[in-house]
Amino acid sequence: MELITRTELPAGQCEIKHSDRLLLMGSCFTDNIGNRLSDSKFRCDVNPFGVLYNPMSIFQALNELVDRKVYSDDDVMESRGVWFSLMHHSSFSSPSKEFCLENINTRIRYSSDFLTKADWLLLTFGTARVYRWNETGCIVGNCHKLNEKLFSRSLLEIEDIVSSYTALISKIRNLNPDIKLMFTVSPIRHAKDGMHGNQISKSVLLLAVDKICSSNSGCFYFPSYEIMMDELRDYRFYADDMLHPSSLAVDYIWEKFSETYFSKPTMEVIKSWNEINRALGHKPFNPESEAYGKFLSQILLKIGTLKEKFTYLDVEKEIELCRTLLKK
Repeated sequence: MELITRTELPAGQCEIKHSDRLLLMGSCFTDNIGNRLSDSKFRCDVNPFGVLYNPMSIFQALNELVDRKVYSDDDVMESRGVWFSLMHHSSFSSPSKEFCLENINTRIRYSSDFLTKADWLLLTFGTARVYRWNETGCIVGNCHKLNEKLFSRSLLEIEDIVSSYTALISKIRNLNPDIKLMFTVSPIRHAKDGMHGNQISKSVLLLAVDKICSSNSGCFYFPSYEIMMDELRDYRFYADDMLHPSSLAVDYIWEKFSETYFSKPTMEVIKSWNEINRALGHKPFNPESEAYGKFLSQILLKIGTLKEKFTYLDVEKEIELCRTLLKK
């Protein structure tokens, strides 16, 4: 007896492999999936501007990566002794203007290069509502808790999103012809406008993404929003704020993502790495014992075997950790 409404998954549509390079941008749900991909040893670049919630901020950020934009004094501002960019998360902010600009430009250089070699671009849209900086009329990525009177808030039009991304996809493919794009709508609910307002916003995103994917080849959709709404509709799958998915819900969506895009060999690599990772997290009773030394040597052997089979895996940090612990 089936007691839940299953979401139809696009299984067999395409495959993501450990040899692929993945650039992920968007809402904080991007961080959730991006962290799981990184922890499973996929080659990822996650949110080079920090979290971005709306499609047009993501659009602007991607254009800046393609154009290899260099931020200057005119692109940052200061408030309460901190310098920041309206396009970037507060993690890029600093009391030093020079340090702020260096952080931003270093990250753009890295991610611009990454985009030229990326096999996948994964984008998560969180809300169709945007904030515009009144002084210029430009949509911002982050308001940095400035006075709300400095901004105007509005709802995006479906066709504006579709036309912007159609042009952007063409621009990106001039740079990287083989890149594939995956879109998803974040299951996180934006309650500022009430639940009805949230549904209107999500509807705009869903319709826009559907049009983008249907009119552009190599564009795919993963139904994370639908999984949360239909399969995980009970409040036990929400965090304490009743808006964000709980860690259990994110694990479940990750499981469905894995079923959809990972082959059996890829799943075996993930399983092998998870076993190594758990072993690395083991806290020994006696770190100086011969038994623990043998334990670390076995981990090194397993890492070496995996690296020999999959040369593109980045395991240098874990190898160095084992060697450091063996020297103690």
